[in-house]
Amino acid sequence: MHLEMHPGRTLEQKRAFVREATQVAVETLGCPPESVDILISEVPRDAWAKGGKLLADG
Repeated sequence: MHLEMHPGRTLEQKRAFVREATQVAVETLGCPPESVDILISEVPRDAWAKGGKLLADG
């Protein structure tokens, strides 16, 4: 699983997310927790665009 987000989440928020996302994958897919990999990439707003505009530009 690959998650992209803006920087600013705490380590505890990331821990909680990966714990819950892993549990949902295990329950939904019937796989062992050890088979669930989660990669969190933090992308700054000036490197993220939506609808033809950088998010940093509002």
